[in-house]
Amino acid sequence: MEASSAAAAPAPGPDRLFDSHRLPSDGLLLLSLLLYAPVGLCLLLLRLFLGLHVFLVSCALPDSALRRFVVRVMCSVLGLLVRQSQPRQRSLRARVYIANHVTHFDHNVINLLTSCNAPMLNGASGFICWSRGFLEVGSTGGRAELLESLKAYSSHGGNPPLLLFPEETTTNGRTGLLRFSTWPFSILDTVQPVALQVQRPFVAVSTADASWVTELLWTFFVPFTIYQVRWLPSVCRQAEETREELALRVQELLALELGVVSTRVTATDKAEHLKRLRHSPPVPYVPVPSQPLAARPPAPTSSPPAGDPRLMGMAQRVKEVLPHVPLAVIRKDLAQTNCVDATIANLLEGRVPFTPSEAEEEPPLPGPSVPSPPPPASPPATLPLKVFARSPEARHLSLQDRKHALFDYARRRYTEKYGMPQS
Repeated sequence: MEASSAAAAPAPGPDRLFDSHRLPSDGLLLLSLLLYAPVGLCLLLLRLFLGLHVFLVSCALPDSALRRFVVRVMCSVLGLLVRQSQPRQRSLRARVYIANHVTHFDHNVINLLTSCNAPMLNGASGFICWSRGFLEVGSTGGRAELLESLKAYSSHGGNPPLLLFPEETTTNGRTGLLRFSTWPFSILDTVQPVALQVQRPFVAVSTADASWVTELLWTFFVPFTIYQVRWLPSVCRQAEETREELALRVQELLALELGVVSTRVTATDKAEHLKRLRHSPPVPYVPVPSQPLAARPPAPTSSPPAGDPRLMGMAQRVKEVLPHVPLAVIRKDLAQTNCVDATIANLLEGRVPFTPSEAEEEPPLPGPSVPSPPPPASPPATLPLKVFARSPEARHLSLQDRKHALFDYARRRYTEKYGMPQS
């Protein structure tokens, strides 16, 4: 029953998978953070000094159980508390660990529990790569050469296991998992999933556009950060099972263990989400981890006025993508979501009822004049489809076809208008 209800719930969008603001929006939490700030600054300066010693000790000691124990105790002084559940399920023969990605230091935390290496996929090489605890693969010829290097690395029995993050970028860890890439499952047929959860007081665990240096400073500032690591049984690729199916199966297992949902959002979608955030005014972050965005009750005192230029601009963007939706319906939903992507998703998935209308003439917006866009392409001819099928299966397929057609049409219109690459 729980699996079916989770599958029926609408998949969260990028605005719920990534935090764009570090500070809390709750007034009491913000006041507590301000009162704690002098203590946090003192801890930051002290931990910067202690962190240098932790780095020197980790470099001086060889990789062993003694080194992991000493560094783990010293990291607890820095505020990094690492806990693990079901350590006996960790297989000694596992050569590839698959974990979800929450912070820039996930690989360091798991390395405190067991010896493993995480390859550096994107970022600086050389000293920075080595000092952060990454494995420098040294392949610059693309994904195929990377896979060959990792397969050659795993073929040597003396090397530590690989730690891979199929999401390829970090999330807030509270709502859902990004779509797993298939290349980590092309190295070996057996992988061991590792579920990772991170908690800290006062501020968000990570933000979408923060660098690892910023994350490190905030880690030293807050009183503590708790990393909870849970080992899952190893998963083997079954006969006739493709890499895509194995990746999806492991993703579903990790989502079930973490109590989140599996999404189809990718790292590319996160990059496009960050581009839209940089070109739009900042919106206060209100954490609602369990309630769907469309189901949030509207705040009667915080709704923007109907003549708000920013609201009108967002409504115009939605109207250009979905010209058959009335502007009044678009503005009403935007007043609740304050997000163009969320409103488009609500309209396409039928969470906001409306009566289709002809394309309306939008009054000119205040500000500099822009050239008028070309007339929108007509929606696909298969969208109305008023024939009522006799069987439930046929009606379900008809609904899915119309939904996919609407999504393709909206994505094409958005790409023609703003030049965004299609995912």
